[in-house]
Amino acid sequence: MTQQERVTGMVISSMPVGEYDKRVVILTAERGKIHGFMHGARKPGSSLMASSEPFAFGTFEVYESRTAYRITAAGITQYFEQLRTDLDAALYGFYFLEFADYYGRENADDKEMLKLLYVSVMALCRRRIPLELIRRIFELRVMAVNGEGPQVFECVSCRRRENLHHFSLRLGGMVCDACREKIRRGSIAVSPTCLYTMRYIVSSPYGKLFGFTLSDEVMKELSSITDRFRRIYVDKRFNSLEMIEMQEKLQKNKH
Repeated sequence: MTQQERVTGMVISSMPVGEYDKRVVILTAERGKIHGFMHGARKPGSSLMASSEPFAFGTFEVYESRTAYRITAAGITQYFEQLRTDLDAALYGFYFLEFADYYGRENADDKEMLKLLYVSVMALCRRRIPLELIRRIFELRVMAVNGEGPQVFECVSCRRRENLHHFSLRLGGMVCDACREKIRRGSIAVSPTCLYTMRYIVSSPYGKLFGFTLSDEVMKELSSITDRFRRIYVDKRFNSLEMIEMQEKLQKNKH
């Protein structure tokens, strides 16, 4: 077993193992996604009990073995307690954790993704903007952070920066008017406000990501593009997303 190491991260999933232990997955800044065991975390009074729960954010003391990590101590700075009483926000939070798990890689530098996950879950707790908008911001930015985001600053075909009025799902970004005439099929008209919004989401500092709202019309446009783009470029169906979509349908039927 190697020397003890301290990492900064967030628990993205956990499950019971044996009588008292827990197996956890943590997204860390230094080591990417790690799988580890917290021995005795389910014992009453264990100092690791709260640290093993999803969303727990802080530092973790770890030993690396041949097959997994052993987490011996934790200094948690944020538990995101608001999600315990706000079930709607918690559901979105678990979706974000699933997305982070999908992109997380072992022995990778995941500082950017960890920062994004932290500020996004914090935005869910604060609820200053609609949950759907928080979701769309997270989806677009997490894909961009991992090199799979849409090209929204220039034409994906000819690289022109002018006359960008359509989005090509097949090509993965904006196309200018001239190239759109050649493509003809599979492009979506994009309003200037929606284009500006997508550019802001993929490029603005994390501290400013959740500081705006949208009209219902632009929100609908952004959601449609993001949904269709994600279905093409993310080859996973998330359980928590299915629950969110079921809940959204129920709410629409009520109205």
